[in-house]
Amino acid sequence: MQATGVQAEQLHTLSFHMQSVEQVTIKADNAASEKMSSCYTLLVCSNGNGKLYLKDEVLLFDRFSSYLLPPYTYFQFKSSNQKVVSYYKIHFVITQISEPSPPRPFQAELFPTISELKVHPVSEMLEMTEKIYRNGWKQKGLSFFGQNVMFLQMIHFIMSHHIQSDERANAIQAVEGSIRYLQENYADKITVSMLESLSGVPNGQYSTIFKELTGMKPLDYVTDLRIKHAQHLLLQSKESLSHIAKQVGFTDEYYFNRKFRQMTGLPPRQYAVRMKGSIRINDWKGNEVTMASSPSRVIFYGETVEDLLALGIQPIGGGICVGERQFDFDSAELLKPDLIILDNESQEDYERFSQIAPTLTYNSFASIEARLSLLGRWFGKEKEADEWIEDYRRRKDMMWQGLSSTIRKGETATVFIYHRGKQLFVMGNVGLTSVLYHPNGFEPVRLVKEMLNEELPYKEITRDDLPNYAGDRVFMLTPSSPSSRDALEETLSSSEWQQLESVKKGLVYQIDVLNWNCYDANTFSKVIDKLPRLLQLGITE
Repeated sequence: MQATGVQAEQLHTLSFHMQSVEQVTIKADNAASEKMSSCYTLLVCSNGNGKLYLKDEVLLFDRFSSYLLPPYTYFQFKSSNQKVVSYYKIHFVITQISEPSPPRPFQAELFPTISELKVHPVSEMLEMTEKIYRNGWKQKGLSFFGQNVMFLQMIHFIMSHHIQSDERANAIQAVEGSIRYLQENYADKITVSMLESLSGVPNGQYSTIFKELTGMKPLDYVTDLRIKHAQHLLLQSKESLSHIAKQVGFTDEYYFNRKFRQMTGLPPRQYAVRMKGSIRINDWKGNEVTMASSPSRVIFYGETVEDLLALGIQPIGGGICVGERQFDFDSAELLKPDLIILDNESQEDYERFSQIAPTLTYNSFASIEARLSLLGRWFGKEKEADEWIEDYRRRKDMMWQGLSSTIRKGETATVFIYHRGKQLFVMGNVGLTSVLYHPNGFEPVRLVKEMLNEELPYKEITRDDLPNYAGDRVFMLTPSSPSSRDALEETLSSSEWQQLESVKKGLVYQIDVLNWNCYDANTFSKVIDKLPRLLQLGITE
C-alpha cells in the first residue's frame, strides 16, 4: 500500500462531482496529441497497449490500466503495436466543505506517490467505467444524478484500495510481517488460522489484506513459494522428486507434480531437462546469468520495448512501470516470468528482480545495431536481428542519397531539448542524432563530436552556450513537461537564440520529442521515413 496525499479523516469534507465521460480511440501504431485538463481526470484503458507519457514519467499501459490525474496535468498515449488503443476519460471536480469556511475548490494531488492505480480485481474498474459511459455523458436531472452515484461508487472503490486508517495501517503492517515469515518458513506446515494468529489480525480481514498485498490468497501464495524453490532445487540437485517435494513442504508427491505442472506448464522433470538446456551469458553490467535458451515469458523494464517487438518478441506485463517511477516488484512476481530485462544500473533493483527470475541488465543508450544484435543472441534470433539491421542501414543510406541535393557536404546539425524543468541539453549519441550523423548526412560540430567520442548520450548546457553548440541546422525538440515548454518559449524569444545563424537563415526545425527522439527500433525506423519530408518540405509529421 502507498502513502497518500488525502487522509481518511478528510473524506467527509470532500464532495466529488463528475463533469463528463468520453471514450477516446487512438489509431494503431500512433500517438495521440498531448492533452491537459483543468480538473481531475480518471483514465481507464479498455484496449491495446503502449506508452503513457505522464508529466516526467514514461509508463507502460495495457488493458485495465487506470490512472488518476490531478488538475493541470499533461498526458499523452502512444500505441506500441498494430492494435488500436481505447481509453475512457472521466473529468470531475472536488469541493471541500468544512464549516465554518465556505465551500471551496479542492485541487491537491490525491495520491502523490503513485502513478498507476492498483485495485483488485482490475476488471471491476473497467466494468464500472463502461457502465457509467453507457448511460451517456450528457445526462441531466435524475438520470445524471444516478450516473453520478455510479461515479461515487467507483471513487469509493478506488479510495478503499489507496487510503488507510491508522487501524488498517497497523493491520497491513502485521500482515506484511506474516508474509516475511512465510518467505523464510514456507516448507513448514502452514494454515490460514496460524497466520491470523501470528499477525493478530481478525479472521476474514487477514485474507482480504493479504490478497491486496500479494494478489493471491494465503495458501496460494505458500504454494507459489514452494514451487519457485522446487524449480531451483530441480536445477541444482539430483535428489528424487519425492525428496524435493518434502524439502519445499509438500507431503504428497502426486500433489506436488500436479501443482508444479499447473503453475509452470511442465512436469518437474521435463522442466528440469528444458532448463538444464539453458544458456549462460554476461549482461551489460557483467553479471553472469543462466537463462532458458528460449524464454517465452519476458518482462521488459525500460523505454525501448519496441526493440523486442522488432524481433517478434512480445513481452508480458504491459502495465508494469518504467521511467523514473519505482519498479513494481509485486506485479513482476505475479506474472511468473522466465526472464526479466532491466534497463537500469541499480544493483539493489537487480538483486530484487533476480529473486523473481533470471535478470539481464540492458543498455538502452547503446546503438540500435548493438542492441538488436545483443537481443538476437539472447533469444536465438540472430538471423532476424541481422536482417533488421541490414534493412535499417539500407533504408538510411537510400534516404541520405535522396537528400544529396538538399544538404551540402560537411553541413552540421545539432539537437537540443529542455528537460527536467528548465534544464537545457544538447543530444549526443542517442535519439535523433543517431540518424542525423551519417557519412552522407550531417556532421556534428566540434563540441558534439567530443561528446560522441566520450559516448555521452546528452550534456547539460546554458543558454549562453548555444552559439558554441549550434550547427548549420538546429533541431529543437518540443518537450512534454509544461515547465520545460515554458523554458523553451523563453529561449525562442531570447537574443541568444535570435542571433544564431541557423535561426537567421530559417534552418531550424521544432519537432515533438515523443515522435522524433525516442531511441527504440520503431522510432528510428519511422524517422527515416519522416526526415526527408521535414528537410525538403518542412512537414513535421
